[in-house]
Amino acid sequence: MTDLTDAPAPTLKDPSRVPWEGIVMLVLIGVLLVIVGFAIRLNPLIVVTVAGIVTALLGGMNPAQILESFGTGFASSRSVTIFVAVLPVVGIIEFFGLQEQAKTLIGRLAKLTAGRVLIGYLAVRQITAAVGLTSIGGHAQTVRPLVFPMAEGAALRRYGHVPEKISEKIKGHAAGADNVGVFFGEDVFVAVGSILLITTFVDTTYHLHLEPLQLALWAIPTAIAAFLIHGFRLLRLDKQLDKEYREFELTAQKETAGEAK
Repeated sequence: MTDLTDAPAPTLKDPSRVPWEGIVMLVLIGVLLVIVGFAIRLNPLIVVTVAGIVTALLGGMNPAQILESFGTGFASSRSVTIFVAVLPVVGIIEFFGLQEQAKTLIGRLAKLTAGRVLIGYLAVRQITAAVGLTSIGGHAQTVRPLVFPMAEGAALRRYGHVPEKISEKIKGHAAGADNVGVFFGEDVFVAVGSILLITTFVDTTYHLHLEPLQLALWAIPTAIAAFLIHGFRLLRLDKQLDKEYREFELTAQKETAGEAK
């Protein structure tokens, strides 16, 4: 009988000898790093990169393997760097007054409010993502140069002046509408990466045969629910902006009265 006390202790250099539960608990430190990094508002790119490196090291990968994984991921997902080509274009069209024209156009439409503009964009973003057109929208190429100025233009027509606090809130909701639309819309498209990743993981881990179409069909009720819930939030946004603008006016009046005295 083999003496277990003589067996070498498991090390990360030989992952096959490390208990599976131990590996899982170690790599979860990377998740903790992400949470802490976001909580203290560090640069997201640095946080995710450091967390990925730490997780890989704890999982038994050497520096060469980590570098190879980064290179492979970059080469297979070059679309994530599309902002490098988009930013100069956005800068040029902003220089020639795209934001001002968007504000002017929305300002002429009396019934449009900031919330309604964002609901319209949410619907367009979700529908286009559902048919696989995820790259035609986004924060850099659509939200900042077009959607946010349109929503801000609607608020400008409604209030006559948009304080910085209200402007920042509209900007955040514009980015949120894009996130919700693409996140819940893209899963309806059977050939999207997330659907293929889920089916591959389930098939290899649980030895089940899961068709991408099944996931896509079940994603439709989720997408509809997400649109209704977030659309309701955007409708409430107009009332919230009205309240904040009234508070802004009262504060401004008090400050003016105090200076007059």
